[in-house]
Amino acid sequence: MTDLDPAKLPRHLAIIMDGNGRWAQQQGFARTKGHERGADTIRSVTTECARLHLEQLTLYAFSHENWKRPRTEIAFLMRLLRKFLVRERPTMMDNDVRLTAIGRLDDLPDDARAELDRSIEMTSGNGGLNLCLALSYGGRAEIVDACKRLAREVAAGTLDPEALDEDAVSARLYQPGRDPDLLVRTAGERRISNFLLWQISYAEIYVTEACWPEFSVEELHAALRDYAGRTRKYGGLVDPRPEAVR
Repeated sequence: MTDLDPAKLPRHLAIIMDGNGRWAQQQGFARTKGHERGADTIRSVTTECARLHLEQLTLYAFSHENWKRPRTEIAFLMRLLRKFLVRERPTMMDNDVRLTAIGRLDDLPDDARAELDRSIEMTSGNGGLNLCLALSYGGRAEIVDACKRLAREVAAGTLDPEALDEDAVSARLYQPGRDPDLLVRTAGERRISNFLLWQISYAEIYVTEACWPEFSVEELHAALRDYAGRTRKYGGLVDPRPEAVR
């Protein structure tokens, strides 16, 4: 048990999982060891978020820009993704977790995409936490793809250009739904790194020095406690008077 107030938890938590390679090098290991340990962290964080009854956990697993990395590292990461998807199916089922994914998923190798589709199908009936993996994902690419959808609909005459607004764009993102309430970034970096650019407009941001492989449940709780102490104003003002209507 924890002292976390369920009423003050974020409903949608997004995490930029940074520092796998840095952690491995600090420990004297190969970079691949950091990625393997990072996969273990995903399990513990996901399980805890499910226990806390969060609605969604979105993880920046592989960016569109990550394809620029050395071929050997990319091949390892795709093998690790396949292993993770197969290995974690029992854990997801035991914790009522539903797996989804966002990004240009057709960029993934066929075998990795096949395992992803199997896990998504297997967990589709679960009603608990939505674990969303951002794979071959880029925030700018997502907005471009949404604009292309809008342009096609306008050209086809199924959408009035005058009807275009923020809701129309949001509805055509990879996974429409609730925007993240809290964005966590590990390894001390203070960059957005092209992640959920549209969706995090009003998200609270929490940065921890811990690298992702050492991001423990206790670190997660610290981020959630910090969030619970925030006052979210969405660009407006908060009236401190107790009789004020919010």
